[in-house]
Amino acid sequence: MEYTNLGRTGLSVSRLCLGTMNFGQQTDEPASFAVMDRALDHGINFFDTANVYGWQTGEGITEQIIGRWFAQGDGRRDRVVLATKVYGTMGEWPNERGLSARHIVRACEDSLRRLQTDVIDLYQMHHVSRTTPWEEIWQAMETLVAQGKVIYVGSSNFAGWHIAQAQAAAAQRNFLGLVAEQSIYNLLTRHVELEVIPAAQHYGLGVIPWSPLHGGLLAGLLRKMAEGSAARGTGGRAAEGLAVHRSTIEAYEKFCADLGHDPANVALAWLLSRPGVTAPIIGPRTVEQLDNALGALAVEIDGATEQRLDELFPPVGNGGPGPEAWAW
Repeated sequence: MEYTNLGRTGLSVSRLCLGTMNFGQQTDEPASFAVMDRALDHGINFFDTANVYGWQTGEGITEQIIGRWFAQGDGRRDRVVLATKVYGTMGEWPNERGLSARHIVRACEDSLRRLQTDVIDLYQMHHVSRTTPWEEIWQAMETLVAQGKVIYVGSSNFAGWHIAQAQAAAAQRNFLGLVAEQSIYNLLTRHVELEVIPAAQHYGLGVIPWSPLHGGLLAGLLRKMAEGSAARGTGGRAAEGLAVHRSTIEAYEKFCADLGHDPANVALAWLLSRPGVTAPIIGPRTVEQLDNALGALAVEIDGATEQRLDELFPPVGNGGPGPEAWAW
């Protein structure tokens, strides 16, 4: 396994981040435990979750599964850089969602209880709040950091100007502010190259791409469908993308075959080669899928490969960052 610093911090994280959104939905608890154990065996020390995962309002099903895995001991918690999120709806009442100071503090306490730990390494805002002032958000986060319940703070799904706004407010308070941004980013979805990634690099945030395979579309979906082995792709982001980009995906899978690499690993390796990227979030449903993802670390994206991928999946406009992408 390869490791890198998370943004401008001294924290070392693996170049692949284990996403846990499938735990409790598509992957039952014993299988989830097996995936997490294998992740540690591979040296993956960066785990990402959210209080809404499991998709039963207020239950935090996925966090509970991870908490019971930690409770087995054997140094599991100590070896993991644990990231979770706050923002989503956790109850029927109006203050059980968003980024008010009240909800941030209460949601953190609830996540700690479910995760059976006393500290969250990276506490991420799952979405920007347009109705909460940064002074309130940072006051709540500072309180949690001072209490030792949170170490670092991150964002998810922020625009570039949101990152700038957040960091300016944090600097006024002499607070570290954001250290990571989690964005959708893959060969088919490259909008963050315009402003989010330049902002993240400027302010020292590590970029953690989610949906690196676009819901499975970039994981050899056409081949798997032909083989009858496609567990995903009949709905959601992959199906929508396939309806629009079938010819491109056909060409992509042929190109990966010519390279001699699995399409999923090429897509992950491309992200690993991108400026500012810390660790793509992989979301394996099985141990076998996790094992396969490690192959991405052995794929080299040379100049010719990058050029062909840009031809298949053109960047936005003239390519990021802006304003050159749209103005010059």
